[in-house]
Amino acid sequence: MPAPKGTRPPAAGKGRVKGTPNRLTADIKAMILGALDAKGGQKYLERQADENPAAFMTLIGKVLPLQVSGEDGGAVIIKIVKYGDYAAAAAEHGG
Repeated sequence: MPAPKGTRPPAAGKGRVKGTPNRLTADIKAMILGALDAKGGQKYLERQADENPAAFMTLIGKVLPLQVSGEDGGAVIIKIVKYGDYAAAAAEHGG
C-alpha cells in the first residue's frame, strides 16, 4: 500500500533515465577494453579464437546482436542450396 500523500521522500520513484548505463557496468567495460588493448587487441582475440575456440564463441554470442534482420531491416531470407547447385547459386549472387 502506498504511503499517504506528502509522506514519501520528494525523489521517491525517480530512478535513472531509461537507457542510462549503470556506472559500475561502464567502469567494468572500460577496464575490460583497457586490458584487451594492453594484450594486443585484435591480434589477441585472433589468438584466443585458435587456442580457446569454446570461450571465443561464447564471447561472440555475448557481443553479437540478438535480433537479426535482412536487407534494409526486412525479413531474413534463407535459401537452401544443394551442393551440386552451388556454382549456379554463386553465379546468381555474383559469387
